[in-house]
Amino acid sequence: MKKTASIESTADAYLELLAARGVDFLFANAGTDFAPLIEAYARRQANGLACPKPITVPHEIPAVAMAHGHAMVSGKPQAVMVHVIVGAANALGGIINAARSQVPILFTAGRTPITEAGMAGSRDRPIHWAQEAFDQGGLAREFVKWDYELRNFVQLETVVDRALAIARSEPAGPVYLTLPREVLAEHHESFEYADPSVLAPNGPTVAGPEEIATTARLLAAARSPIILTKAGGRDSRAVPALVALAETLGAPVFEDSFRTYLNFPQDHPLHAGFDPGSHLATADVVLVVEADAPWFPALRRPGPQARIIQIGQDPLYSRYPVRGFPTDGAHAGAPRLTLAALAAAVKPLVDAKVVAERRKKWEGEAAQNRAVVEKRANAVSKDSPIDMAWASKCVADCVDDDTIVVNEYDLESSQTRMRVPGSYFASSPAGGLGWALGAALGARLAAPGKTVISCMGDGTYIFGSPTPSHWVSRAYQIPALFVIFNNPAWNAVKHSVASLAKDGWAMRAETMPLYQLDPAPDYEMVCRASGGWGEKVEDPGALAGVLKKALDVVRNEKRQALVNIICKKP
Repeated sequence: MKKTASIESTADAYLELLAARGVDFLFANAGTDFAPLIEAYARRQANGLACPKPITVPHEIPAVAMAHGHAMVSGKPQAVMVHVIVGAANALGGIINAARSQVPILFTAGRTPITEAGMAGSRDRPIHWAQEAFDQGGLAREFVKWDYELRNFVQLETVVDRALAIARSEPAGPVYLTLPREVLAEHHESFEYADPSVLAPNGPTVAGPEEIATTARLLAAARSPIILTKAGGRDSRAVPALVALAETLGAPVFEDSFRTYLNFPQDHPLHAGFDPGSHLATADVVLVVEADAPWFPALRRPGPQARIIQIGQDPLYSRYPVRGFPTDGAHAGAPRLTLAALAAAVKPLVDAKVVAERRKKWEGEAAQNRAVVEKRANAVSKDSPIDMAWASKCVADCVDDDTIVVNEYDLESSQTRMRVPGSYFASSPAGGLGWALGAALGARLAAPGKTVISCMGDGTYIFGSPTPSHWVSRAYQIPALFVIFNNPAWNAVKHSVASLAKDGWAMRAETMPLYQLDPAPDYEMVCRASGGWGEKVEDPGALAGVLKKALDVVRNEKRQALVNIICKKP
């Protein structure tokens, strides 16, 4: 069906089309190239016309992270727009995060005016010469699925629909579109477009019946199969499919210690924890579900007897320059479909007695692991500075089935007891810091009925542009609880040094270079400055009460809150 809209410019038509395509938000860090778009927004708002809600984000890092967080929860790509190439450069770390997390984002940037004179939108600022690049798309090309520059009004529908379809097609990811000011400023009176779009994303795929049957026979014959997963829960519908397969086999499921989603309910008796340990070496079949680095070959690997099966949208991770993990079978496609097909194919082949015995064994081991984890947290419950295990347990005790947790490293997954698919999201495998603040705000916009708890280290908090992020929370009434595990240091940096040279100069030095973040600012004051509630906690016995108060502020006062937990140095 064709629709015709009354418009005044290409920018006007662009907003019309985004709204028609289900884009709810435009997260924007504006510059001089935004003038046509701002004029179009003002017209559409004055006349009650549909358009994505504009969200002013005063820094590119939280702008991209907000789109990332929204898409993780909703599954829908949202739009980001930044200021020409300088804004795109600031945003690039967030785009790399989205690419490695396979999260769809319509990433756009203004384009320095092409013409020096003669057109509406031609250059009229000194920066318009210095900010032009020979190849603006080249800045992000390696980490986006597609990039293009909008060249005229006639191609607007094709370009936008192509961008959204490619972003959503699996493996999903960001796309990059540059928008020249002259093109956006062109005057037009009407815009005709198809509704719905004639360009749909690729549909889900699944391995063929013969491949499924071969893997099913392998799994059914296995004596010691194990399942490893890191991001299988990217599609929440894959979680019950993985549960069905694990129960059919009586096989344990190990989530990666750097899991990026909730992949398997933590209260399930076959949830075996976050470290396969010696079980990796003794397993005869290892089923890897959406894990880019299922083990570290320099430290451990499966035994020579193991058969390796990898499942994922791109199980060989073709966009990674080097990845040499072996595979006896790679099933590309939607994990929810592949896992469901495997469970159905395995069921008539397994020996019920073997499955029952194996399940009993693993259920007993899982119970022991959970007891050890709980004991470890309780053992440090009175330590001051606060131990991260105790801090993690206290945060975990606040989580219910209506809570979304956004975690950038420091919340220990072993202390949580999460079970609802789509309730846990962690930072990208790429590790671009500063993600958790914006991602939490985006997640809350996507799920306004949920409580969002965002956990991060003090270093990641600094990277997340706190002042802009807290400003956005206040300006748009997006309440969330931010929890800082403040140790004050680069924890990962020290661990890396210890791994490389545990008895070396740096580890023996009184003060290790380049890892400390002392003196630590009063981070809670930054939140208070934007109308939020903030508290520093040094007493481990007071932590639970402070977290409870903070959640009351978020849930009942509808304000942001921040808890600054003073933790042990690594």
